[in-house]
Amino acid sequence: QVQLVESGGGLVQPGGSLRLSCAASGTSISFAPMGWYRQAPGKERELVATITRTSNTNYADSVKGRFTVSRDNAKNTVYLQMNSLKPEDTAVYYCNILQNGYLFWGQGTQVTVSS
Repeated sequence: QVQLVESGGGLVQPGGSLRLSCAASGTSISFAPMGWYRQAPGKERELVATITRTSNTNYADSVKGRFTVSRDNAKNTVYLQMNSLKPEDTAVYYCNILQNGYLFWGQGTQVTVSS
């Protein structure tokens, strides 16, 4: 059974940094594209970043230059380094993995950017 567990969220001041982790179990991430999404209160879930199995990356315009997605296949984990955080980055952050044509999601981790 594929499971994804996000961690690393929390409360941070504007301009601060956080690193989110997404640990997979029940499958190997080595050959799978993965992504980070976020959902703010009252808004739809939106793409933040994706990373292919060959580590090609793609970012939403709103986070380009501030966020970096990476993967460690040996640890079966994907990361999202978030720098220069803004209040509008406040949301629940989710990771996903595409396996055998099915998209699996984690439970999410809350990120709050506030002074």
